Amino acid sequence: MGAAVVLACWQVGLFDLQRLWDGVQGLGELLGELFPLRAQRWPHWLLPLWDTLCISIASTALALVFSLPMAFLANRRTGPHPLIRHLARGVLNLLRALPDLLLALLLVAAVGFGQLAGTMALAVHSVGMVGKFMAETMEQADPDPAEALFSTGADRLQVFVHVLLPQCLPAMLDLVFYRWEFNMRSAIVLGAVGAGGIGTELISALRLLDYGQVTALLLVIFLAVALVDQISSRCRQNLTR
Repeated sequence: MGAAVVLACWQVGLFDLQRLWDGVQGLGELLGELFPLRAQRWPHWLLPLWDTLCISIASTALALVFSLPMAFLANRRTGPHPLIRHLARGVLNLLRALPDLLLALLLVAAVGFGQLAGTMALAVHSVGMVGKFMAETMEQADPDPAEALFSTGADRLQVFVHVLLPQCLPAMLDLVFYRWEFNMRSAIVLGAVGAGGIGTELISALRLLDYGQVTALLLVIFLAVALVDQISSRCRQNLTR
């Protein structure tokens, strides 16, 4: 493992000290151009910022809706058949492997520019992560309640709803809120490819080399992400008591 780490660091150029030093000097010059801030257009950023927040909420909710049935099919305790379970896990692996930026590019081409493409891209990518986590959490849950309910003649869906979901609910809520935080950040990046939101304003300022406006936008984005993190943390604390 150590050899693999050293090889990877060498391959990406972390041992090229001259290049690193040149990069530090270039970064210093760039930081000098980021000030003073230019926030004159801040009223025009409110709607894109709201769009980004809506993309993150809608994509997380959509991912949760589709993750639950996938988790039902993908875990060993409720999967109807080993073949179906392996197929469901394969679908989750595929969705997780597809980069959300690539999905956004494809969906922009399919449904056009705007928030819909960004929401669908983040939802598809999130299903792979959330569904896999839910399935694995259910497999690690205490097996005794599930076996007791099976012994009374309950079917797999009843065990899923009445035993596994209540047992795993705190961990699943944690995941959903963490995923919302992740989707908020990702929605900003997806705006660079036409998926709507504040990322579109940021990439426009970068293309115009208006670094003062870039700095102001980054500050606004930082405050928005920090607010989402605080709301998410408070919700997790209240819901998992």
